[in-house]
Amino acid sequence: MKEQGKSDIGLIGLAVMGENLALNMERNQWKVSVYNRTVPGIEEGVVERFIQGRGKDKNFEGHTDIETFVKSLASPRKIMMMVRAGKPIDELMEQLFPYLSPGDILIDGGNSNFEDTNRRVELAESKGFLFVGSGVSGGEEGALNGASIMPGGSEKAWSEVKPILQSIAAKAEDGTPCCEWVGPAGSGHFVKMIHNGIEYGDMQLIGEAYWLMKHLLNATNDEMASVFSTWNKGKLKSYLIEITAHILSHKESDGTYLIDSILDAAGQKGTGKWSVINAMDLGMPLGLIASAVFERSLSAQKDIRVEAAKKYNRQQTLEKYPRTDLLRDIEDALYASKLVSYAQGFAVLKQASDDYNWNLNLASIAKMWRAGCIIRSVFLNDIAEAFEKESPEHLLLASYFKGQIDETKEGWKSLVSYAMMQELPIPAFSSALNYFYSLTSKNLPANMIQAQRDYFGAHTFERKDKPRGEYFHENWTGEGGDTKSGTYNV
Repeated sequence: MKEQGKSDIGLIGLAVMGENLALNMERNQWKVSVYNRTVPGIEEGVVERFIQGRGKDKNFEGHTDIETFVKSLASPRKIMMMVRAGKPIDELMEQLFPYLSPGDILIDGGNSNFEDTNRRVELAESKGFLFVGSGVSGGEEGALNGASIMPGGSEKAWSEVKPILQSIAAKAEDGTPCCEWVGPAGSGHFVKMIHNGIEYGDMQLIGEAYWLMKHLLNATNDEMASVFSTWNKGKLKSYLIEITAHILSHKESDGTYLIDSILDAAGQKGTGKWSVINAMDLGMPLGLIASAVFERSLSAQKDIRVEAAKKYNRQQTLEKYPRTDLLRDIEDALYASKLVSYAQGFAVLKQASDDYNWNLNLASIAKMWRAGCIIRSVFLNDIAEAFEKESPEHLLLASYFKGQIDETKEGWKSLVSYAMMQELPIPAFSSALNYFYSLTSKNLPANMIQAQRDYFGAHTFERKDKPRGEYFHENWTGEGGDTKSGTYNV
């Protein structure tokens, strides 16, 4: 029985995401206590403004004292922290610990590094508390109306937080909440990190498709908006394609298109970089997403690019691509490249699951991304079905996606080669195609790399005519000895 008058959940942090999540919870019939730290001259009166503003006459309790905030919650207490990742989370946990009771639950809904979440789960459990590290995707709109929520950590907490989190989650077309238990430790935040990496890749690919239409077809913004709107009714249907059409048609008060006035220098918050770093730690290729991350870094070097453009005269010399063929091939290249991006992301999730003993359900993760989140896309149903029916070692080995690649490969190849000859940068499209070629090559030139490593560093090699796992060293110059370096793989 819930204690009379107590709140169902507490939420700390009334910035954009926290405020909207609180409103979402209250709209779904939960009583919510809210608290925001007070920093003189910086963050004062936040709680009061919320209670007297968007929270007025709703089922909220506002608190400016952390002890009374905790005491306002029904047991076991459930506290969702929506504050900046990193040190602020650790500081907040230390402030909360003295007022918590055994079995109370802390939920970190920010973009925390999964290794920090690993540590926090252990720390909370050592004190008798439970900790949930939950990825939340969907931005301001998702927080208010339904987000994709990816909780992991202390599994005993799931039965307590499940009703609340699933009630505020987005619902897929079949009515399923886009929120399910991910796994132990920092797995929830790891899944969110890979989600964000795929998001980086999707955005770069869409940017390149826009750029190709603009420069190879001289398409107007309205024409491109129409193309993206059409694509959003077919196999490319997704949130990012949808908003791209809106962006291209959006005008300022003077009638000019806003997109043409936005500086081409992209920012980033770090989760895309984390995806690439952790993929490297796991020994997994994540080249398309890495290209997207690096391209944002290169875009920020605007002054250097302007100077370099003056020094190198780039030309477009080939005959024009027929418009209908070019649009079809851009669509095919975009679709095939997106499949590669998702395939790379899910391959990293599978490897992390194996290495960290998380037992991730890849089909369930695909379903959690079907609504609410930034990368929601129509083919996530197909991804979920592939993992449920075939459990492929790699997504591109699944029969459905093999067929999809076969249908789009010729246009993909033609588009990439044409764009490169026209000297237009398409790093994500070309990275995706090269990954596909490497993945589908029975043999690669890595034998030469391994020979070089053994030649200069005695790092050994395996032989085609011997069983895997046997390593050999060659005295290449006739002057070396039999001593060899240890064998290792990253």
